[in-house]
Amino acid sequence: MQEPTYNSECPMATTTIAYQYRLVNCPGRTIVGMLVEYPPNGATPPHRHGGASVSAYVIHGSLLNKMNDEPMRMIERGGSWYEAPGCHHRISANASQTEPAAFFVNFIIDSETLEREGPSVLLQYDAEYKDIVARKMQA
Repeated sequence: MQEPTYNSECPMATTTIAYQYRLVNCPGRTIVGMLVEYPPNGATPPHRHGGASVSAYVIHGSLLNKMNDEPMRMIERGGSWYEAPGCHHRISANASQTEPAAFFVNFIIDSETLEREGPSVLLQYDAEYKDIVARKMQA
């Protein structure tokens, strides 16, 4: 399968923060759990996660996923992945043009960073996509 480039016409995912807790056994760290739901043909622009360690699990559907310069992977229901701090998430998209997809993601992030910058630090879009995302969020 050929790697897609981000198409700004694709619908964005819906995100819902399910929980946020300070980790008492890891001072200075917070865990945030988030549900991410893609409509058919949905995609997220290239991004990073504010220095967080990230793990995700696909609840339903299939996702196209590319980290850094690694090959793109299709991750199906029941699959998971890990992103190290600083990882560049280059492709994040629903693999289907007709069916929705969803995954649950956990972020382990510096508590001070999260408190200072708020939840937007969890999804830091590449500079060339920030205006596109802002327009989509206003619509």
